[in-house]
Amino acid sequence: MSDPLRSDVRLREVQNDDLEVFFEHQRDPEANRMAAVPARGRDAFMAHWAKIRADRTVILQTVAVDGDVAGNLVSWEQPGRRMVGYWVGRGYWGRGIATRALTLFLGVVRPRPLYANVAVHNAGSLRVLEKCGFRRVASHDFPHSTAGADAIDAVVLVLENQL
Repeated sequence: MSDPLRSDVRLREVQNDDLEVFFEHQRDPEANRMAAVPARGRDAFMAHWAKIRADRTVILQTVAVDGDVAGNLVSWEQPGRRMVGYWVGRGYWGRGIATRALTLFLGVVRPRPLYANVAVHNAGSLRVLEKCGFRRVASHDFPHSTAGADAIDAVVLVLENQL
């Protein structure tokens, strides 16, 4: 891996081949624990991404680092809120990649306020959002998407101004 300060972080449109990398990223048990979401099987994952890509209100980008697919960023509408989320492969954690990618993405996603939900135990993601200007506004439980699982403690963050 290259020096993170010299890594070329870029955003680009999602390409079909990117989905295979995204699929592998979301299968990582440690990433699932940090994000507090279970991995999807291939068919469910591909169906989910087909739905996301077909929604014209969704803003979606691939994170490329030195030309390699490192993750993705997405912004979507929920009732009364525009949300943002991201997934970066574990090989890119701790290198400033997520912060640099999210900073670029915030230049693409112009509506404000912009909201994010993060599992309380995901200190790395909380740091990324706060470095990008988000502030904590609430804590809540959100239902875990696995049937029968308990709710997950989460933090709601908001970005109210342009960077």
